[in-house]
Amino acid sequence: LHEHARFTLDTPPSEHFATYVYGCVRELATRTDVPPLRFSIHSEVPMGVGLSSSAALEVATLRALRTLLEVALDDVSLALMAQRAENRYAGVQCGVLDQMASSLGAPGSMLFLDTRTFQRRVLPLPADAEVLIVHSGVTRSLAESGYNARRAECIEAARRLGVAALRDVGDMAAADALPAPLDRRARHVITENARVLAALDAPDAAAFGALMNASHRSLAEQYEVSTPALDTLVALLQADADVYGAKLTGAGFGGACVALCRAGTARRVAAHVLPAYSSRSGRDGRMLVP
Repeated sequence: LHEHARFTLDTPPSEHFATYVYGCVRELATRTDVPPLRFSIHSEVPMGVGLSSSAALEVATLRALRTLLEVALDDVSLALMAQRAENRYAGVQCGVLDQMASSLGAPGSMLFLDTRTFQRRVLPLPADAEVLIVHSGVTRSLAESGYNARRAECIEAARRLGVAALRDVGDMAAADALPAPLDRRARHVITENARVLAALDAPDAAAFGALMNASHRSLAEQYEVSTPALDTLVALLQADADVYGAKLTGAGFGGACVALCRAGTARRVAAHVLPAYSSRSGRDGRMLVP
Protein backbone atom coordinates (compact mmCIF):
# COMPACT_ATOMS: atom_id res chain seq x y z
CA LEU A 1 0.00 0.00 0.00
CA HIS A 2 1.63 3.22 -1.18
CA GLU A 3 -0.47 6.32 -0.60
CA HIS A 4 0.25 10.01 -0.22
CA ALA A 5 -1.58 12.89 1.43
CA ARG A 6 -1.02 16.57 2.05
CA PHE A 7 -2.57 18.70 4.74
CA THR A 8 -2.12 21.82 6.82
CA LEU A 9 -3.15 22.41 10.41
CA ASP A 10 -6.22 24.24 9.13
CA THR A 11 -7.03 21.92 6.22
CA PRO A 12 -7.45 18.24 7.14
CA PRO A 13 -6.62 15.55 4.59
CA SER A 14 -9.39 14.01 2.50
CA GLU A 15 -7.71 10.59 2.72
CA HIS A 16 -9.01 8.75 5.79
CA PHE A 17 -5.72 6.99 6.59
CA ALA A 18 -4.00 10.37 6.94
CA THR A 19 -6.50 11.63 9.52
CA TYR A 20 -4.73 9.59 12.18
CA VAL A 21 -1.46 11.43 11.56
CA TYR A 22 -3.26 14.75 11.13
CA GLY A 23 -5.03 14.27 14.47
CA CYS A 24 -1.73 13.64 16.23
CA VAL A 25 -0.19 16.78 14.74
CA ARG A 26 -3.24 18.85 15.67
CA GLU A 27 -3.24 17.56 19.24
CA LEU A 28 0.48 18.16 19.71
CA ALA A 29 0.10 21.66 18.24
CA THR A 30 -1.90 22.60 21.34
CA ARG A 31 1.30 22.13 23.37
CA THR A 32 4.07 23.29 21.07
CA ASP A 33 4.77 24.83 17.67
CA VAL A 34 4.88 22.19 14.94
CA PRO A 35 6.93 23.22 11.89
CA PRO A 36 6.26 22.02 8.33
CA LEU A 37 7.09 18.32 8.20
CA ARG A 38 7.30 15.44 5.76
CA PHE A 39 6.36 12.02 7.15
CA SER A 40 7.49 8.76 5.63
CA ILE A 41 5.70 5.85 7.25
CA HIS A 42 6.53 2.16 6.98
CA SER A 43 4.64 -0.43 9.01
CA GLU A 44 4.52 -4.21 9.30
CA VAL A 45 1.36 -4.11 11.46
CA PRO A 46 -1.43 -5.48 9.24
CA MET A 47 -4.41 -3.15 8.84
CA GLY A 48 -8.03 -4.08 9.35
CA VAL A 49 -7.44 -7.28 11.32
CA GLY A 50 -7.93 -6.15 14.91
CA LEU A 51 -4.29 -5.66 15.89
CA SER A 52 -4.57 -1.95 16.68
CA SER A 53 -2.82 -0.66 13.58
CA SER A 54 -4.37 2.79 14.05
CA ALA A 55 -3.12 3.05 17.64
CA ALA A 56 0.32 1.87 16.55
CA LEU A 57 0.41 4.60 13.91
CA GLU A 58 -0.71 7.26 16.38
CA VAL A 59 1.77 6.26 19.07
CA ALA A 60 4.65 5.97 16.58
CA THR A 61 3.79 9.39 15.12
CA LEU A 62 3.69 11.05 18.54
CA ARG A 63 6.89 9.33 19.67
CA ALA A 64 8.67 10.62 16.57
CA LEU A 65 7.34 14.13 17.13
CA ARG A 66 8.21 13.97 20.83
CA THR A 67 11.81 13.18 19.94
CA LEU A 68 12.09 15.59 17.02
CA LEU A 69 10.53 18.56 18.82
CA GLU A 70 11.93 17.68 22.28
CA VAL A 71 8.49 17.81 23.91
CA ALA A 72 8.10 16.73 27.55
CA LEU A 73 5.41 14.06 27.15
CA ASP A 74 5.28 10.90 29.27
CA ASP A 75 4.03 7.62 27.83
CA VAL A 76 0.59 7.80 29.49
CA SER A 77 -0.03 11.37 28.31
CA LEU A 78 1.14 10.36 24.85
CA ALA A 79 -1.40 7.50 24.76
CA LEU A 80 -4.20 9.84 25.85
CA MET A 81 -3.23 12.30 23.14
CA ALA A 82 -3.30 9.47 20.58
CA GLN A 83 -6.80 8.51 21.72
CA ARG A 84 -8.03 12.08 21.34
CA ALA A 85 -6.56 12.19 17.84
CA GLU A 86 -8.59 9.12 16.84
CA ASN A 87 -11.78 10.32 18.56
CA ARG A 88 -11.72 13.84 17.19
CA TYR A 89 -10.22 13.48 13.75
CA ALA A 90 -10.61 9.86 12.57
CA GLY A 91 -14.20 9.56 13.75
CA VAL A 92 -13.75 6.48 15.95
CA GLN A 93 -14.99 6.77 19.54
CA CYS A 94 -12.43 4.27 20.81
CA GLY A 95 -11.31 3.80 24.37
CA VAL A 96 -7.68 4.11 25.36
CA LEU A 97 -6.71 0.43 25.67
CA ASP A 98 -5.07 0.12 22.24
CA GLN A 99 -3.05 3.31 22.63
CA MET A 100 -1.95 2.35 26.16
CA ALA A 101 -0.90 -1.10 24.97
CA SER A 102 1.14 0.41 22.13
CA SER A 103 2.70 2.98 24.43
CA LEU A 104 3.28 0.90 27.58
CA GLY A 105 3.37 -2.74 26.48
CA ALA A 106 6.48 -4.91 26.50
CA PRO A 107 7.40 -7.85 24.25
CA GLY A 108 6.38 -11.22 25.66
CA SER A 109 4.18 -9.66 28.33
CA MET A 110 0.54 -8.79 29.01
CA LEU A 111 -0.74 -5.39 30.11
CA PHE A 112 -3.46 -5.12 32.74
CA LEU A 113 -5.02 -1.67 32.55
CA ASP A 114 -7.78 0.04 34.50
CA THR A 115 -8.89 2.70 32.05
CA ARG A 116 -10.58 4.77 34.77
CA THR A 117 -7.69 5.02 37.23
CA PHE A 118 -4.86 4.11 34.83
CA GLN A 119 -3.68 1.54 37.36
CA ARG A 120 -1.59 -0.87 35.32
CA ARG A 121 0.58 -3.93 35.63
CA VAL A 122 2.85 -5.59 33.11
CA LEU A 123 2.57 -9.33 33.63
CA PRO A 124 4.32 -12.33 32.07
CA LEU A 125 2.39 -14.67 29.82
CA PRO A 126 1.14 -17.82 31.57
CA ALA A 127 3.86 -20.44 31.94
CA ASP A 128 4.32 -22.98 29.12
CA ALA A 129 2.34 -20.83 26.70
CA GLU A 130 2.80 -18.77 23.56
CA VAL A 131 0.51 -16.58 21.50
CA LEU A 132 -0.81 -17.43 18.05
CA ILE A 133 -2.66 -14.83 15.97
CA VAL A 134 -4.44 -15.91 12.80
CA HIS A 135 -6.18 -13.62 10.32
CA SER A 136 -9.63 -14.75 9.20
CA GLY A 137 -9.23 -13.21 5.75
CA VAL A 138 -12.07 -10.78 6.46
CA THR A 139 -10.88 -7.18 6.81
CA ARG A 140 -12.82 -4.42 8.47
CA SER A 141 -12.48 -0.78 9.50
CA LEU A 142 -13.59 0.55 12.87
CA ALA A 143 -14.80 3.71 11.19
CA GLU A 144 -17.10 1.62 8.96
CA SER A 145 -18.06 -1.18 11.34
CA GLY A 146 -20.58 -1.26 14.18
CA TYR A 147 -17.98 -0.19 16.76
CA ASN A 148 -19.45 3.25 17.40
CA ALA A 149 -22.96 1.76 17.54
CA ARG A 150 -21.91 -0.72 20.23
CA ARG A 151 -20.29 2.05 22.24
CA ALA A 152 -23.47 4.15 22.00
CA GLU A 153 -25.54 1.17 23.16
CA CYS A 154 -23.34 0.73 26.22
CA ILE A 155 -23.61 4.41 27.08
CA GLU A 156 -27.40 4.22 26.82
CA ALA A 157 -27.51 1.05 28.93
CA ALA A 158 -25.46 2.74 31.65
CA ARG A 159 -27.73 5.80 31.54
CA ARG A 160 -30.83 3.67 31.99
CA LEU A 161 -29.22 1.84 34.91
CA GLY A 162 -28.26 5.13 36.55
CA VAL A 163 -24.49 4.58 36.56
CA ALA A 164 -21.57 6.43 35.02
CA ALA A 165 -20.41 3.30 33.19
CA LEU A 166 -21.37 -0.37 33.05
CA ARG A 167 -18.33 -1.25 35.13
CA ASP A 168 -20.23 0.27 38.07
CA VAL A 169 -22.92 -2.43 37.86
CA GLY A 170 -22.12 -5.17 40.37
CA ASP A 171 -25.00 -7.55 39.68
CA MET A 172 -25.50 -8.93 36.17
CA ALA A 173 -29.20 -9.40 36.95
CA ALA A 174 -29.56 -5.63 36.61
CA ALA A 175 -29.29 -6.10 32.86
CA ASP A 176 -32.58 -8.01 32.86
CA ALA A 177 -34.45 -4.73 33.27
CA LEU A 178 -33.08 -3.35 30.01
CA PRO A 179 -34.74 -3.70 26.61
CA ALA A 180 -33.07 -5.66 23.85
CA PRO A 181 -30.35 -5.32 22.66
CA LEU A 182 -29.13 -3.18 25.58
CA ASP A 183 -29.58 -6.10 27.98
CA ARG A 184 -27.16 -8.23 25.95
CA ARG A 185 -24.60 -5.44 25.62
CA ALA A 186 -24.65 -4.87 29.38
CA ARG A 187 -24.28 -8.59 30.15
CA HIS A 188 -21.21 -8.77 27.96
CA VAL A 189 -19.48 -5.77 29.52
CA ILE A 190 -20.28 -6.85 33.10
CA THR A 191 -19.04 -10.40 32.59
CA GLU A 192 -16.04 -9.35 30.50
CA ASN A 193 -14.83 -7.02 33.25
CA ALA A 194 -15.12 -9.92 35.68
CA ARG A 195 -13.11 -12.15 33.33
CA VAL A 196 -10.32 -9.58 33.10
CA LEU A 197 -10.03 -9.46 36.90
CA ALA A 198 -10.15 -13.26 37.09
CA ALA A 199 -7.32 -13.47 34.56
CA LEU A 200 -5.03 -11.66 37.01
CA ASP A 201 -5.28 -14.63 39.34
CA ALA A 202 -5.56 -17.42 36.76
CA PRO A 203 -3.47 -20.28 38.20
CA ASP A 204 -2.24 -21.61 34.86
CA ALA A 205 -2.54 -21.38 31.09
CA ALA A 206 -5.54 -23.71 31.02
CA ALA A 207 -7.52 -21.44 33.35
CA PHE A 208 -6.53 -18.38 31.33
CA GLY A 209 -7.58 -20.15 28.14
CA ALA A 210 -10.98 -21.01 29.60
CA LEU A 211 -11.54 -17.29 30.21
CA MET A 212 -10.62 -16.57 26.59
CA ASN A 213 -13.17 -19.15 25.40
CA ALA A 214 -15.88 -17.62 27.58
CA SER A 215 -14.96 -14.17 26.27
CA HIS A 216 -15.49 -15.26 22.68
CA ARG A 217 -18.88 -16.78 23.47
CA SER A 218 -19.95 -13.52 25.05
CA LEU A 219 -18.60 -11.43 22.19
CA ALA A 220 -20.53 -13.59 19.73
CA GLU A 221 -23.80 -14.03 21.62
CA GLN A 222 -24.15 -10.96 23.84
CA TYR A 223 -22.10 -8.24 22.15
CA GLU A 224 -22.77 -9.62 18.67
CA VAL A 225 -19.53 -8.52 17.04
CA SER A 226 -18.36 -11.89 15.74
CA THR A 227 -19.01 -13.31 12.27
CA PRO A 228 -19.53 -16.84 10.93
CA ALA A 229 -15.95 -16.88 9.65
CA LEU A 230 -14.54 -15.81 13.03
CA ASP A 231 -16.69 -18.36 14.85
CA THR A 232 -15.47 -21.13 12.52
CA LEU A 233 -11.83 -20.17 13.01
CA VAL A 234 -12.18 -19.92 16.79
CA ALA A 235 -13.94 -23.30 16.99
CA LEU A 236 -11.16 -24.98 15.02
CA LEU A 237 -8.52 -23.42 17.25
CA GLN A 238 -10.34 -24.39 20.43
CA ALA A 239 -10.63 -28.00 19.23
CA ASP A 240 -6.86 -28.40 18.94
CA ALA A 241 -5.31 -30.26 21.87
CA ASP A 242 -2.43 -27.79 22.09
CA VAL A 243 -4.70 -24.72 22.37
CA TYR A 244 -5.64 -23.56 25.85
CA GLY A 245 -8.16 -21.01 24.58
CA ALA A 246 -9.03 -18.80 21.61
CA LYS A 247 -11.16 -15.76 20.82
CA LEU A 248 -11.59 -12.98 18.30
CA THR A 249 -9.31 -10.04 18.94
CA GLY A 250 -9.95 -6.38 18.38
CA ALA A 251 -13.44 -5.00 17.86
CA GLY A 252 -14.75 -7.91 15.79
CA PHE A 253 -16.79 -7.66 12.56
CA GLY A 254 -13.91 -9.51 10.89
CA GLY A 255 -10.19 -9.46 11.52
CA ALA A 256 -8.10 -11.87 13.52
CA CYS A 257 -8.33 -14.46 16.27
CA VAL A 258 -5.84 -14.92 19.09
CA ALA A 259 -5.07 -18.28 20.66
CA LEU A 260 -3.02 -19.23 23.71
CA CYS A 261 -1.09 -22.34 22.75
CA ARG A 262 1.22 -24.75 24.48
CA ALA A 263 4.75 -23.37 24.19
CA GLY A 264 6.45 -24.42 20.95
CA THR A 265 3.26 -25.52 19.18
CA ALA A 266 1.81 -22.33 17.65
CA ARG A 267 3.21 -22.91 14.17
CA ARG A 268 1.98 -26.51 14.12
CA VAL A 269 -1.46 -25.41 15.28
CA ALA A 270 -1.68 -22.83 12.49
CA ALA A 271 -0.51 -25.35 9.88
CA HIS A 272 -3.24 -27.75 11.06
CA VAL A 273 -6.09 -25.26 11.46
CA LEU A 274 -5.72 -23.02 8.41
CA PRO A 275 -6.42 -25.65 5.71
CA ALA A 276 -9.51 -26.82 7.62
CA TYR A 277 -10.65 -23.24 7.99
CA SER A 278 -10.22 -22.57 4.27
CA SER A 279 -12.20 -25.69 3.44
CA ARG A 280 -15.10 -24.76 5.73
CA SER A 281 -15.27 -21.01 5.15
CA GLY A 282 -13.96 -20.59 1.62
CA ARG A 283 -11.63 -17.91 2.90
CA ASP A 284 -7.84 -17.75 3.00
CA GLY A 285 -6.63 -17.23 6.55
CA ARG A 286 -3.01 -16.67 7.43
CA MET A 287 -0.76 -16.77 10.44
CA LEU A 288 0.36 -13.34 11.66
CA VAL A 289 2.12 -14.21 14.93
CA PRO A 290 4.58 -15.90 15.37
